[in-house]
Amino acid sequence: MADNKTKNTMPEEECAHECTGCPSASTCAEAKSTGGLPPKADIDVKHVILVLSGKGGVGKSTVSVNLAYALANHGYHVGLLDLDMHGPNIPKMLGIEDQRFAMMGNKIEPVHVTGTLSVVSIAFVLPETSTPLIWRGPMKMVAIQQFLDDVNWGSLDYMVVDLPPGTGDEALTIAQLAPNVKGAVVVTTPQDVATLDARKSVKFVEKLGLPVLGIIENMSGMLCPHCGGEIDLFGKGGGKKIAGELGVPFLGAIPIDIEMRKAGDEGRPFILRRKGDSPSWASVDAVMESLIKEVEG
Repeated sequence: MADNKTKNTMPEEECAHECTGCPSASTCAEAKSTGGLPPKADIDVKHVILVLSGKGGVGKSTVSVNLAYALANHGYHVGLLDLDMHGPNIPKMLGIEDQRFAMMGNKIEPVHVTGTLSVVSIAFVLPETSTPLIWRGPMKMVAIQQFLDDVNWGSLDYMVVDLPPGTGDEALTIAQLAPNVKGAVVVTTPQDVATLDARKSVKFVEKLGLPVLGIIENMSGMLCPHCGGEIDLFGKGGGKKIAGELGVPFLGAIPIDIEMRKAGDEGRPFILRRKGDSPSWASVDAVMESLIKEVEG
């Protein structure tokens, strides 16, 4: 990475012909002269799961964190790769935002959250949590390649990849470079403005030749913290509707809950905060179990 504490192999300036990881490299004349795309990363992982959304603010990182923990709780060795370069929130949601990468020989050591869950994020090389990352596509592509090739991931059953909103460089690059991509999960909220973009994400995944593991409808109704009644703040059923129309699995709906917001802010995943008969916790658990069944199927 660009930080001197790790591995200073990032380019200081962008090359006019930076082809490594470029989605057009297979057809670009300049790329052909440089050999095209690099090979798949040589990491020991059985399944890679991409988590993406068509737009921001739908809870994609929340799903990524809880999925990684759910898989780890099932006894799997899990890597959580935060590729939301410009908004790396995974460390905050896990309470590890003050951590920094360490080097073990010539490899970057991921931050170990538990004995079976390891995390890599660009946040671990930024000098401050408020430092913006001002990079264009080629710089991010090189970083993604390093996150795969230069990290001591060990032997993983699953790698969960939290992607930025949209269908741009990061999603294309990881789909091309990561080995054994099991498929993608699309996160949306119920309203039309979100499901419109979720449709694009589903079609994007299909164009890459990857399975769509399912759609998750987040913020599906709101549970009143006082009376326990349900309010359709953003509506309900939009995610389920487009899943049916597009012929992909619907993994379930998760309501808005103040406790879930607190969990993210406090750095403790909601799935670890079971409180009696909480319907929100039951919803999260049901969605994660449905996803695990799709992944293992």
